[in-house]
Amino acid sequence: MDSNHTMAENQDLKVEEEQNPLAVVPSKETTVPPFAAASLSLSLSTTLPSHFFVQPKTSALFSAHPNKVKVPTQASSLTHLSLSTTTSPSPSKISFKSTISANPLQNPLTLGPHRPLDPSNGAAIRRASIVWFRNDLRVHDNECLNSANNESMSVLPVYCFDPRDYGKSSSGFDKTGPYRATFLIESVSNLRKNLQARGSDLVVRIGKPETVLVEMAKAIGADAVYAHREVSHDEVKAEERIEAAMKEENVEVKYFWGSTLFHADDLPFKLEDMPTNYGGFRERVQKLEIRKTIEALDQLKGLPSRGDVEPGDIPSLMDLGLNPSATMAQNGKSAANTSMVGGETEALQKLRKFAAECEAQPQKGHADVKQGSIYGANFSCKISPWLAMGCLSPRTMFDELKKTASSQNNGGSGISNNGTNWLMFELLWRDFFRFITKKYSSAKQQREGAPATACTGALA
Repeated sequence: MDSNHTMAENQDLKVEEEQNPLAVVPSKETTVPPFAAASLSLSLSTTLPSHFFVQPKTSALFSAHPNKVKVPTQASSLTHLSLSTTTSPSPSKISFKSTISANPLQNPLTLGPHRPLDPSNGAAIRRASIVWFRNDLRVHDNECLNSANNESMSVLPVYCFDPRDYGKSSSGFDKTGPYRATFLIESVSNLRKNLQARGSDLVVRIGKPETVLVEMAKAIGADAVYAHREVSHDEVKAEERIEAAMKEENVEVKYFWGSTLFHADDLPFKLEDMPTNYGGFRERVQKLEIRKTIEALDQLKGLPSRGDVEPGDIPSLMDLGLNPSATMAQNGKSAANTSMVGGETEALQKLRKFAAECEAQPQKGHADVKQGSIYGANFSCKISPWLAMGCLSPRTMFDELKKTASSQNNGGSGISNNGTNWLMFELLWRDFFRFITKKYSSAKQQREGAPATACTGALA
C-alpha cells in the first residue's frame, strides 16, 4: 500500500510540474498536511492587454474551506508562479523548476517588430513607436503625438525632407521655392526645440519616407508608426507606399485626422457623398460641434534606447538643392518679410496678437470700419502659412478667437463681428477645400472623373 501510494504521489507531482513548469514543488522530505494551505498566483496581466484574460466568476474567488483562500489566475495559458507553504515547524526543502515556453505571448518584449493584436490596447504591448511628422509641425492639439506617447513605452519623432518635393517640376518651376523651404526649415527647427523642452527630440533625415521609416523601425524595433492623414494626390500616394513598406515589416500604421476645423469622422455624410459646392457643404456642417483642442503634454516619453539613432542635422537650402541667394536682396540681407518666421512658437504669438487686435476693434460692420484696420489693406489674419505647415491647428485658432468673442459678449458663446465672425467662415472655406481635395484624391474618384465645383489649390 505504501509503495503504491508513493508512486501515485510522484505521478501527481510529475503532472503538476508539466502543467506548471515554474511551480515550487516540495521535496520528498516535506510533509504537506491537508489543511492550512494558501495558494498565490502571479500572472503577467500587467504586460498584456485585457482581452487576453478571462474574468473569473465572483463566487469562485473563495472556497468553502474557511482556512483556504484561492486567488485565481487570469490567464491559464500563461506561465505563472505558484507558492505553497505549510504550518510544519520543520524547514522545507524547496526545489525549483523553470522552463521557457514557446508561446510568444510569454515574452512580449521581443527584439523584432510585431503588429499589435488589438490597437486599442496598445499601451500594454507597444514597446516603441514612430511619430511621422508631416504637415503637423506642432505639439499643441496633436492627437497623433499624444496617442503615440500614451500608448508606447518610448517614442521616436521623425521628419523626412522628401527629395521628390524639391527640384524642378515638368514645367520647369521649383516644386518648393526657397521662401517656402526656408519657412519649412524654421518650422522643423522650432518643432525640435519644443520636443527637446519636453524630454524628447526630433530625428531629421533627407530621404524618402518609405525608406527612412523602415530603417528606423528596424533599428528601434518599432511596433507602430503614427501619422496624420493628408489630402493631396502625392501625399495620399506617400501614405500608400508607407503602408506597403510597413506591412512587409509587420509594423502597424495608425493614421489620425487633424488638419481641419471639423473632424472628418464628424461629418454628416460620407466623404464620397460630400456636396461639391460650398453652399451645400456649409449648410450641412455649420451646426456641427467642433471638437475640443488637445492640450500639449508637459513631458513626453523618451527616445528608444535600442538602435542608438542619431537626431541628425536640419538641412540648409543648399542641402535641398536650392539657391540661398534667391532669398537675398541686392544689399545681401534677407529679402523676405522678417515677421514670416516659421514654427509653432511664432504661430501662437501671431494668433494671440491678432486676437488682441480683434478685441480692440469696434464691433461694427465692414462699411463702418476705417481703412488701415484689419478690414482695410490688412484684411487678413496673415496666419495661413502656419496653418498650411500645421504649426497651428484650425481648432486652436478657433478656440483663441472664441475666447476673445466671449469676453466681448460678456461671457456669451457667439462670434462677434469685429473680425472673428468672418474668420470662422474663412476656416469653413478652408475645410471645404481640404475635404473636396481628399474626396477626389482617392483612386475611385479619379477613375470616375467626377468634376469638382471649387478650386482646391487655395487656402491650403
